[in-house]
Amino acid sequence: MAEPPSQQQRHIVIVGGGIIGCTTAYFLTRHPLFNPSLHKITIIEAQSIASGASGKAGGLLALWAYPACIVPLSFKLHAELAKEHNGAERWGYRTLHVGSIRAKGKVYGSDVKGEEKGGGEEWQKLPKTKNRGKTLASIPKDLDWFDQDCIKGYSEMGTPETTAQVHPYLFTTSIFQLAAEAGVQIAYGSVTAIDSFDNGVKGVTYEDKETRHIKTLSASDVVLAAGPWTSHVFPEAPIDAIRAHSVVIKADVSPWAVFTEIDLPRDFGRKVEAGEKKRRHALNVNPEMYARPDGTVYACGEGDTDVPLPRTSNLVVCDDDRCQDIIDYISSISTPLRTGDVLIKQACYLPHLSSGGGPLIGETGIKGLWMASGHTCWGIQNSCATGKLMSEFIFEGEAKSARIETLDPRRFLQGA
Repeated sequence: MAEPPSQQQRHIVIVGGGIIGCTTAYFLTRHPLFNPSLHKITIIEAQSIASGASGKAGGLLALWAYPACIVPLSFKLHAELAKEHNGAERWGYRTLHVGSIRAKGKVYGSDVKGEEKGGGEEWQKLPKTKNRGKTLASIPKDLDWFDQDCIKGYSEMGTPETTAQVHPYLFTTSIFQLAAEAGVQIAYGSVTAIDSFDNGVKGVTYEDKETRHIKTLSASDVVLAAGPWTSHVFPEAPIDAIRAHSVVIKADVSPWAVFTEIDLPRDFGRKVEAGEKKRRHALNVNPEMYARPDGTVYACGEGDTDVPLPRTSNLVVCDDDRCQDIIDYISSISTPLRTGDVLIKQACYLPHLSSGGGPLIGETGIKGLWMASGHTCWGIQNSCATGKLMSEFIFEGEAKSARIETLDPRRFLQGA
């Protein structure tokens, strides 16, 4: 009689060292059927842990995120992990209020004079603002880092009971460290092939980051958790990429996450250094701002597809003008942000399904090959549920903690 899968020697290889790969590794080591004498877990990461969106995201957690089938589980697991591992200190976990502000921006200084014509391209906002409540005439008193004469309306989106935050880079690296302490290993290199035979996974071939030598790891299971790079590793994956820019500004303000609708003056804009041509701006923009416990504010702008996804995360191109646009937009309604030092300008790529929806979590139709990708802008929020569900798939053969039939990768893969 054959041994049950949980009692067999297994080598689980996770492709991708972002938050999904790291939480998958962590929850595999916490699963009741995990046996370190039988089960080996290796993460293959092309650059470094959290080198992509997992290190550059906003880190908002919300019960009003999507998809609804995994959000409550993940929100609960975030709170439990923070309690168990001192997440408040280690990765900036805290609950907070979230609001949406409608405002009229102002032009400050000669460096933001500009466009006499109307707006530019329509703002391509990231899809987080579906939860607006009733619009109020004034904003809460402790949301005091916006210029009152600019505010035209406010609506509540979340409370400390429904919303929290983490610092994504600190969260991802901490979860990886916890997984490593439980025996998870890491190999640095770019995956070139998923090796299979007779419709089953046999291993993973990759180019070593340091030596550039081609190496192969044998594997009983392979988890595709490479975010926007998933389709580079497994071309059948219907995963596309959208670039997102963000900035971090030094500003010690009250703990709020703020979504905005800012109407810009028609003369808003900056001259391009090389000549008289000016930056074009939409007449209405929607930057997001998340105050962090470390005395900074993270702000992100619109998504774009101007530059294709590069081969690896270290080759991501950050457009300084797009970052400066974010700074200009938020500066037009907030004195603390206008006067605060800009600490970071950055860009990353977010994964999303070509057909919309997602993420994809579970079997691919190839024995031993699993997918956990396509999390859009809610990757940090839904990472814990994804990791726990993947541990259940691998050790128990099915998802136990949530019903996720709608996220089955086989529904989206060609020929499935």
